Amino acid sequence: MRNSNGEDCFAGIARTAETAQAGGDPLGRPCRCLPAAISHQRGGMSVQMTSGQTESGTTDRKFANTLARGLGVLRAFRASDNGLTHAEIAKRTGLPKPTISRLTYTLCELGYLVHGGRNDRFRLGPAAVALGSVAGLSVGFVDHASEQMQALADRTGTLALIAVRDGARMLLAKTWRPEGKSTIWLDPGYRIPMYGSSSGMAVLASMDDDRFAGLENADTLVSFRRQGYDQLLGQGFVITPRDLRYTGTVNAVSVPYFANEFGESVAFTCGASPADLPTHRMLAEVGPALRDTVRALEQNTGHAAALIRRG
Repeated sequence: MRNSNGEDCFAGIARTAETAQAGGDPLGRPCRCLPAAISHQRGGMSVQMTSGQTESGTTDRKFANTLARGLGVLRAFRASDNGLTHAEIAKRTGLPKPTISRLTYTLCELGYLVHGGRNDRFRLGPAAVALGSVAGLSVGFVDHASEQMQALADRTGTLALIAVRDGARMLLAKTWRPEGKSTIWLDPGYRIPMYGSSSGMAVLASMDDDRFAGLENADTLVSFRRQGYDQLLGQGFVITPRDLRYTGTVNAVSVPYFANEFGESVAFTCGASPADLPTHRMLAEVGPALRDTVRALEQNTGHAAALIRRG
């Protein structure tokens, strides 16, 4: 499972991803602190912590706010960060600095963060790294897919990735960069909006009705979900309509894969700049190739197709 420092990424696309992480959801939905992803390389997010609210926005007395806030601090870290200050963590989480001070002290004591000195930055500690490693090893389909997804990235010249649902956003959990080619590069841990992304469309389209109904603002996603469902039935992959895309700097095609480990689908996606991945390439070449790759993975892992799981 290879990674990269991302020296050749397009700055404009990276800034778009940063904007998406900072709260740029076209529907204005807040992010919730929900279970994140399989990668220990955490992304950042701007989130106002609410009092005991579940994903659907209802109040839950069992919800542990302090725990959610502590996990939110850990999730503020991105793979590309060289540590974070208190102020940076506060900005990314939306929590007040006194609260951040208490949380970082506790996380340092437990080994989830490390801090070199008075003016040094906080970094993920050995306990966080160990937890991420265990989580990564427990998700077997990533290893099964790695060789095929790298080959697909090389063959199509696109950034191939797995995105998982994280509240109202999609989190990039694993990426494969094409060998010897300059393309977009986003680190694992980046978040993009669910609404307006092909990854989000693929996951929503394959989601069962009960789970979908439990999403916050599900009524605003009905048409978006239906369009994805129709595309999956007709061609086996989804492309967000141009007028609904959250950014004009990336073209992407996605296919859902039902992950037993999460109890719902994740999205396998190939993306590039519009110049490198125009619509006709997505429809005639990259989309079918991605669809066939995911179907082969389903056969190798003994999984039914995501739409069959939806029922």
